[in-house]
Amino acid sequence: MPWSNQGGGPWGSGGKGPWGSGPQSSGPTPPDLEEILRRGQDKLRRVLPGGHLGGRGFILLALAAIVLWGLSGFFRVEPDELGVVLRFGRYDRDVKPGLNYHLPYPIESALTPKALRINKLDIGMRVSEDLRRGASVRDVPEESLMLTGDENIVDVDFSVFWVVQPNGVSDYLFNIQNPEGTVKAVAEAAMREVIGRRDIAPILTGARQTIEGAVHDLIQSTLDHYGAGIQITQVQLQKVDPPAQVIDSFRDVQAARIDAERAQNEAQTYANRVIPEARGKVAQITQAAEAYKQQTVAEATGQTARFLQIYEQYKKAPDVTRQRMYLETMEKVLGRTNKIILDQDIGGKGGIVPYLPLNALPQQSQSPPRQQPTRTQASGGRR
Repeated sequence: MPWSNQGGGPWGSGGKGPWGSGPQSSGPTPPDLEEILRRGQDKLRRVLPGGHLGGRGFILLALAAIVLWGLSGFFRVEPDELGVVLRFGRYDRDVKPGLNYHLPYPIESALTPKALRINKLDIGMRVSEDLRRGASVRDVPEESLMLTGDENIVDVDFSVFWVVQPNGVSDYLFNIQNPEGTVKAVAEAAMREVIGRRDIAPILTGARQTIEGAVHDLIQSTLDHYGAGIQITQVQLQKVDPPAQVIDSFRDVQAARIDAERAQNEAQTYANRVIPEARGKVAQITQAAEAYKQQTVAEATGQTARFLQIYEQYKKAPDVTRQRMYLETMEKVLGRTNKIILDQDIGGKGGIVPYLPLNALPQQSQSPPRQQPTRTQASGGRR
């Protein structure tokens, strides 16, 4: 052939092909399959008695394969897992953590989801861990912005904690395709429904526990209706604020509402203090008037009875009764005044000074008594 002396075939020296390059040998050479089979047969002949496969050798190989197949049914369930055994692809039973056994494949197989681990799902925010800066929170407005019952917008970030129900592992594995996505969608819908039924004022102030409880119950009932096999352990509100664009104005409105409520509370406190006092005074005046009425009526009744008794006696003895009434009246009148009694007979005969300081006598009667002069001293020693 004309190209036999060129040392490279019809494409010239160097073994290059029609595209200008020959076979590349820079990479590793793949193993020869025939060589691997030949070596495996040599090792098997050395292990088996007689150096070749016989009836006994096939039996030993079959027994070894059966033993290995049977041992493949052992499996371990970790402490935070629950096992589910499937028989021909269908749910058969649950198994607890620890070493367990199922019939080897393809008769039975086992699934071990982490059903005892508490899972946390953040909605409205994303928490990222950074070794240098620490944990950082990123807001997700499309999940957190919600409309309240009084047509206000509120920014709600919350977390949902959930686990797999102990008796619902099969439902968790086979009834829902994406457990975390299902819980997230149901939780967001439940929070929007609860927020949409309430005004913004209680949402931002004292209704946090009520909202958490309502959302928890709504999520759990929805997941139970789906047969998800998931148990909600806690719903925790992380942040409840108005949107960032109007938060300053909203805080001013809230401060004005707080001032109005404080003024109302102070007025109510004043009313609660004054009204009982006024009612007490009214009751006191009413009771005093009632007592005065009863006293006046009793006195009038007594005087009437007394007058009637006197009148009966007067009809029997008018002179005696009239004299007695006169004396009793004079006793009452004169008994309250200071009296000076002069005997006209003694005053006419002398011995009595015509001028007598009557106004000073009552004052002297209150002073301690002095020794009166004897008649002899008063007359100047005359006998």
